[in-house]
Amino acid sequence: MAKIFLFKGKTVEELQKMPLDEFAKLIPSRRRRTIKRGFTPQEKKLLERLRRKQKAVKTHVRDMVIIPEMIGKRILIYSGKDWVTLDVTGEMLGHVLGEFAQTRKKVMHSAPGVGATKSSKFLPLK
Repeated sequence: MAKIFLFKGKTVEELQKMPLDEFAKLIPSRRRRTIKRGFTPQEKKLLERLRRKQKAVKTHVRDMVIIPEMIGKRILIYSGKDWVTLDVTGEMLGHVLGEFAQTRKKVMHSAPGVGATKSSKFLPLK
């Protein structure tokens, strides 16, 4: 039997029927405050596009709080260089979109570059 996802004791269907101010009481205080203050014009535009479109929606709005209305949608978030695909699930509720599109990568060092000195080209065996 598959495990049913619960967010603070509520199922996804209950969360989607719930008004936004009731959902705000279930999430941490910083996210609750952003919802209470209201959405910015860019966030409102993103929500309207999510309601209209069935396919992926591109956005630069990285500080948008994930709300129950977004569950099951596909969002392409701009990371500063490329678009990161995000399929919104129930576990992501209360987080912001930018948390799932990293802007920095791990540093990978390789061989020395052009113009390196003889001493900097030395690579010890171990």
